Amino acid sequence: MIFRQLFDSASWTYSFLLADEDTREAVIIDSVREQSDRDLTLLKELDLTLVYAIDTHIHADHITALGRLRAATGCQTGYSIHSEVPCVDLNLKDGDVLTFGRHSLKVIETPGHTPGCLSFLVDGMLFSGDALLIRGCGRTDFPGGDAAALYHSITKKLLKLPDSTLVYPGHDYNGKMVTTIGEERAHNPRLALDEAGFVDLMGNLNLPFPKQLNDALPANKACGGS
Repeated sequence: MIFRQLFDSASWTYSFLLADEDTREAVIIDSVREQSDRDLTLLKELDLTLVYAIDTHIHADHITALGRLRAATGCQTGYSIHSEVPCVDLNLKDGDVLTFGRHSLKVIETPGHTPGCLSFLVDGMLFSGDALLIRGCGRTDFPGGDAAALYHSITKKLLKLPDSTLVYPGHDYNGKMVTTIGEERAHNPRLALDEAGFVDLMGNLNLPFPKQLNDALPANKACGGS
């Protein structure tokens, strides 16, 4: 499989390009509007046809490129069905499978950071969005956030995957790019807590809100525009 991990320095966001080597069908996960020209250029350089552009959730720190990518390529766009975003083509839910070439991408619902958070599993790689981060997890103080739900998403779903599963989060603020389920089980300090301790910790983080929050949320509910 063709795989590229891409980075937006303004929002510390990772985007991911996956493609089948034979059919050249491609998927982009968690695109960033300001990087849409970069991504379209890369698709052209690699002779790829974008069939899906999907987001793990409605982001609060950047604006998605879903609309721009669909306008430029004719791809199908997708959010969680629980995000209730009318502009997307696909309302994704737990157990859905998106096929590109010989590869199958499985949808896993992982709510908690937001009610509509998804993770995507393909070929031993997990794209966990803002649910499971490297040695951390997504915040739960946005509207609809639920620390107990996030704890269950991680411990009851993601940690059930094989230890060797590669985990690619939507962000990392310490220069790390990838981890594994086994590493996070052993070394993620938040996962060493029981549910009550986790909920208490998440309720007292007192993090500043993202600078783009007021612009990003309404724009992302409109697929970022075209």
